[in-house]
Amino acid sequence: MKHIYLDNAGTTPMSAAVIDKMTETMKDVFGNASATNYYGRQARAILDASRHLIAQSINAKNDNEIIFTTGGTESDNTAIVGTAIARQEEGHHLITTSIEHEAVLKPMRFLEKQGFEVTYLPVDQNGEISLDDLRQAIRPDTILVSIMTGNNEVGAKMPIHEIGQIVAESNAWFHTDAVQAYGLLEIDVQADQIDLLSTSAHKLNGPKMSGFLYNRTDHNLEPLLKGGDQELKRRAGTENIPAIAGFAKAVETNPAEVKAQHRELYMSFKHQLLDGLRQNQIDVEVNGKLDQGELPHVLNLWFKGKKSDALLTNLDLKGISASAGSACTAGSLEPSHVLTAMYGENDPRISESLRFSFGAYNTAADIDAAVAALTAIINK
Repeated sequence: MKHIYLDNAGTTPMSAAVIDKMTETMKDVFGNASATNYYGRQARAILDASRHLIAQSINAKNDNEIIFTTGGTESDNTAIVGTAIARQEEGHHLITTSIEHEAVLKPMRFLEKQGFEVTYLPVDQNGEISLDDLRQAIRPDTILVSIMTGNNEVGAKMPIHEIGQIVAESNAWFHTDAVQAYGLLEIDVQADQIDLLSTSAHKLNGPKMSGFLYNRTDHNLEPLLKGGDQELKRRAGTENIPAIAGFAKAVETNPAEVKAQHRELYMSFKHQLLDGLRQNQIDVEVNGKLDQGELPHVLNLWFKGKKSDALLTNLDLKGISASAGSACTAGSLEPSHVLTAMYGENDPRISESLRFSFGAYNTAADIDAAVAALTAIINK
């Protein structure tokens, strides 16, 4: 049986170029990048070159604005908790949205227990916030606004440029979780007035346990990890040079023209899947928006009257891998907080929806196979 992977928002397979680069680095470069000997200098050269490449990819002012981390979770936690600790004398109020990833929501809840106040902006049925709500929520004691670039469950894209303009007029810093967007959209931290930005390599065919946090110059964060002076004293721990080299290779092999091709391809997959299901008289509806600026690789569908867990199990038996939401909470019996925020806790969509997310190794034949499998399961 051929297995088809349609869960690329959860993780992506590493590319051959990334695997080759990491293998080469693991074999040839084992030095500690903090050491001043020959082997340390070898590692430092790779670290510096990777930092430069990644800084350029988001139009950072200088390379040192990039802090290498273990991925999106560490980057989010560092941005949020690190800001709160560093700026607690200036204020105790933070703003986020009700549909953020748990790597943002859980640090926010932790800070609430420490005496900070958090405003959770609501979203509409497209998964979007109101900019007026944001303006009204910002106060003189607001120290951080954390709003994701694009949602991992329904693909809703936030108006990051407009948000950046609003936050820039206040005393707050602007953080965005760009984990789902970094490998697909063009990001310019200067144009969008972003102060902090989180990413993860495994979402763009790079390795797991590797990511970065963009930290605007002069925005001093309290480091979460205490120890050595790595990453300019901002993140203790010996750098994982092979993973960082692999992350840089994933970025290097994913230039603007490739991103544009992928965006077009994934949007075509969305229509192919949706049209195929409807042609087969499957009662299905899109959760969120379609063809209105959403993330191109995420399609969340409501299969009316069909339970998500049963659909997923039967799809898996037919070799089709999809999901019912974030992979980070897929083992939980809790309903999707994203769909709940969009439609209300009693809406049937919450227990009758699946997420399909596309990647560089998917083909039109994969989508046809998914349509056939879903049709057979639902008709049965």
